[in-house]
Amino acid sequence: MSYGFSKTLNLSYEKAIEKVTEELKKEGFGVLTSIDVKETLKKKIGVDFKKYAILGACNPVLAHKALLTEEELGLLLPCNVIVYEKDDKTAVSVFNPMTMTKIVNNDNLKLIAEEVNKKLTRAFEAV
Repeated sequence: MSYGFSKTLNLSYEKAIEKVTEELKKEGFGVLTSIDVKETLKKKIGVDFKKYAILGACNPVLAHKALLTEEELGLLLPCNVIVYEKDDKTAVSVFNPMTMTKIVNNDNLKLIAEEVNKKLTRAFEAV
C-alpha cells in the first residue's frame, strides 16, 4: 500500500527542510511539530543515525473541517512530511491523505482529504 509521495532532491538536508516548509506555507500549511530523529535517537538510546526530520504539517482550516466531520481523526493528524539524507542527496516524502479514507469510512471526510491531497501535492511538486 502506497501511503505517500517521495522524491530525491539535489539540495542539502537543511535547504530541503526550508524549501518544504516554504512550499507548505504557500498552500496554507504550518509545521506544528518538527522531530529531529537523529538527535532524538542519539539522546534516548545512544545510536547514530542519518539526518532525518519528521515535520507535522497542518492546514488549520481543513483540519477544523475534518475534525468536525470525524472527531477521532486527530489520531491521524497532522499530515507528516519526512526529510532525510539519502546517499549524497536529500529525500522528501509526503503523507497521502487519501490513505485516511481507507481507514475511516466517512464520505464527507473523503471530500476534505481530496482537497488536502491537492494542496499537499502542489507543495510537494514545487519542492
